[in-house]
Amino acid sequence: MQPLRGLTIVTLEHAIAAPFATRQLADLGARVIKIERPGVGDFARGYDQRVKGLASHFVWTNRSKQSLTLDVKHPRAAELLIQLIVDKADCVVQNLAPGAAARLGVSWAALKERRPDLILCDISGYGDDPVSPGPYRDKKAYDLLIQSESGFVSITGTPDEPSKAGMSIADIAAGMYAYSNILAALLQRNIDGRGRRIDISMLEAMGEWMGYPLYYAFDGAAPPPRAGAAHATIYPYGPFPCGDGKTVMLGLQNEREWLQFCSKVLQQPALAQDARFVGNALRSANRETLRDIIVQAFAGMTVQQVTERLEAAQIANAELRDMAGLWQHEQLAARNRWRPVETSAGPVPSLLPPGSWDDGDPQIEPVPALGAHTDQVLAELGVSAQEISELRAAQAI
Repeated sequence: MQPLRGLTIVTLEHAIAAPFATRQLADLGARVIKIERPGVGDFARGYDQRVKGLASHFVWTNRSKQSLTLDVKHPRAAELLIQLIVDKADCVVQNLAPGAAARLGVSWAALKERRPDLILCDISGYGDDPVSPGPYRDKKAYDLLIQSESGFVSITGTPDEPSKAGMSIADIAAGMYAYSNILAALLQRNIDGRGRRIDISMLEAMGEWMGYPLYYAFDGAAPPPRAGAAHATIYPYGPFPCGDGKTVMLGLQNEREWLQFCSKVLQQPALAQDARFVGNALRSANRETLRDIIVQAFAGMTVQQVTERLEAAQIANAELRDMAGLWQHEQLAARNRWRPVETSAGPVPSLLPPGSWDDGDPQIEPVPALGAHTDQVLAELGVSAQEISELRAAQAI
């Protein structure tokens, strides 16, 4: 399962959005050469020390890559960067500050004459189209800020307090659209032989994911209310406490399920005809009253007993797991979804990416130590061992 084997991606990346995109490409067999600053590297390497002394974000988004350290402010290092792109790259990905890559000569305008088949993917917070840059082009954009600008935070949390997502959802959204657009550009290149520039905006990626609440608030209508872990507009759909202090997640989608829920789970069949709860709109409008009825019914049961009733009634349900629960998830173990990945601190488990192919695993290679592949990559460009030594002494690599 390595359809991108033989392709080379050169990436000037940091944090999450671009590294997540290029890790997907590496999973599919591409050679990903990650350009890092000598001595410090991608600043995500320093976010924490949770994985045997390594950063959790970095281990997650950088397996199967090669690390090349270049101080691109050094003239010779800057030359080598362009040589690497022109000689080796099928695709370049970057999420530096707006304009930074262009100043290094890594722009579509600077490269398209030398490499008309090159695919260049620029990832930024607000988009970097030279024709219509927009007033926010140069504004700093971190994940939480884009969650806020996109309206996501306004519909997430409790009625009393808005909340961000517990993970870098804006970065992930941008990274996934970069990944899918690069794959599409590679397919198009097979047809017409041409490269192209891809402009990915974190705001636009999140805007796409906000489609449902956007349309729910169409033409000045009220947005979905913040409902904590419950669904904002479908009810009952969310967490409910049980008598043993544990919580069950459950969700109803239609009237057939509502009838089953009342008769087989709550064992109150008459409730299905209660005028306050006929149809999802009324159940949602009267959710506090209905919640009290459900909580009272569950108070005398353990979470296992509630789950057994839900299963018998074919009502969707789930366990409210923490991270330890996900590490130990029976379904992931049964489907053999874990693989070891090497790091400079030793092997750690790694979850296979979604999607199973019948002809083997994706590429799962080590998370690179800073600069681990510098000598190898420069030697491939024809740089002598003596010059490599001199560049290292000058701290250019």
